[in-house]
Amino acid sequence: MTVDSGLDHAVVVSDEALEVLRSNTGPLTTTVGTHLEERLSWYRQLSTEERASLRLIAQRGIQGLLNWVENPDARSLPLVNELLGAAPSDLMRSISLQRALQLIRTIVDAVEQRLPGLMPEGDRQLMLEAVLRYSREVAFAIADVYARAAESRGAWDSRLEALLVDAVLRGEPAEQIASRAAAVGWQSSENVVVIVGSAPDQADAVFMSHLRRQCVRFAADAVVGVQGDRLILVLGGVESLQHGFDRVLSAFGEGQVVYSRHEGSISQAHRCAAAAFSGYTAAPAWAQAPRPVAAEDLLPERALAGDDQAKETLVSAISDHLAAAGHGLMETVETYISCGHSLEATARELFVHTNTVRYRLKRVTEITGWDPMLPRDAYVLQTALALGRL
Repeated sequence: MTVDSGLDHAVVVSDEALEVLRSNTGPLTTTVGTHLEERLSWYRQLSTEERASLRLIAQRGIQGLLNWVENPDARSLPLVNELLGAAPSDLMRSISLQRALQLIRTIVDAVEQRLPGLMPEGDRQLMLEAVLRYSREVAFAIADVYARAAESRGAWDSRLEALLVDAVLRGEPAEQIASRAAAVGWQSSENVVVIVGSAPDQADAVFMSHLRRQCVRFAADAVVGVQGDRLILVLGGVESLQHGFDRVLSAFGEGQVVYSRHEGSISQAHRCAAAAFSGYTAAPAWAQAPRPVAAEDLLPERALAGDDQAKETLVSAISDHLAAAGHGLMETVETYISCGHSLEATARELFVHTNTVRYRLKRVTEITGWDPMLPRDAYVLQTALALGRL
């Protein structure tokens, strides 16, 4: 990689100073190695091979300085190739960008302390300026390498996240989902939440990165993806979902936002994800739905849209339970709804006291979790009983 370094006006030193620099490249490299051992605690923890690689980089840096001051007319230098050799990724596997810059600073400090004192008096200030200008360009060049690598990793991570989202939605085998989750660094074993809404117009990499940072403020794990016009969040280890919506709801485009929760691991979250997607499709059928809305609150609309999972839930959790409970609970609900939600009319129709109707409706609420006396809950119960008869 060749970087246009900006060293257009190189410092010109005397031939005597150049000779001193040539003859002291070895001692300077030794001095730098000593400084690295003394100043950087993490350097001492590296393997012998890694330390040797970093000392080689320091040696190349000193040689690069010599090449530059020997050729003051050079307008650009292949700084990264000079320093890192043919495989700059080796450096990035060994140390982070922060440590790479610490490395450069330590090398510069060592050279700055030793080299000017070796120079003829008239060249000392010029050589100091050369060291500082050259090290500045080296730092920028290495930072550029790390930045490009980070962009590549970000693009690759986005592809891995998209594959994980697709695997969860498609209901792939648990082992495959767990493998894909491990590839993106997923660690949570419970409290999975899937959120689906419309994607904003500008859902670029910067937007996705910002949204991911917002998610990890209330979730242990976060996967962000866009499929068509839908923005999908798969979160793990979520404790306070309401706090989370305060942070991320504004990131979605216009329209409804639907979520579904799963207490287990992500490898078993297929039904949760399917419910969220089905709910997002069916949400327009409930005009008064809150934003966001739980997929479990959209069971009638999902059933109307052909969601077999919603139909199964309505029948098993409501119709079957009421049928098993007996005591006229199912008949009471059906009559109460058909009589316009009137306790008195229901009592007359069933030839019982009004308090008996009220007691039975209370039992229905206790058994199903849905209150027949609330219009929305009554609609859910009515749909469930109709599906049960079918």
